[in-house]
Amino acid sequence: MDLKIERVIETVLYVRDIERAAAFYQQVLKLPVMVANERFRAYNVADKSVLLLFIEGDSMNGAHYPEGYIPPHDGRGPLHLGLAVSKVQLPLWEQHLAEHGIRIEGRMRWEHGGESIYFRDPDEHLLELVTPGIWANY
Repeated sequence: MDLKIERVIETVLYVRDIERAAAFYQQVLKLPVMVANERFRAYNVADKSVLLLFIEGDSMNGAHYPEGYIPPHDGRGPLHLGLAVSKVQLPLWEQHLAEHGIRIEGRMRWEHGGESIYFRDPDEHLLELVTPGIWANY
């Protein structure tokens, strides 16, 4: 049997202020909350994947639960996350971001027809809204 990775299930960003980050991801990016506690937030991304927000440094000791153990993890600095949107939705997202005072830092038109806009979250992570036509599989 050939081994095969099926897809990315979780992506994690590490944030300094969980409430500030949660407000951004819920209000600006409109992501529905799946789990919310003092340690992290889990967001449903189009019923296909999960975006996790953890407080920077808070997961360095790992997490012990009755069901098992999650090893230490963390990340610092301006990480990058690309989020899929349709071509029709991209201008609507640009307007929505502008209404929330979010500055577009960059734009790309990809050779296969995709377009991207880049902006920052409150922790300076670089977020990208990208339309189909950027990768062979998107």
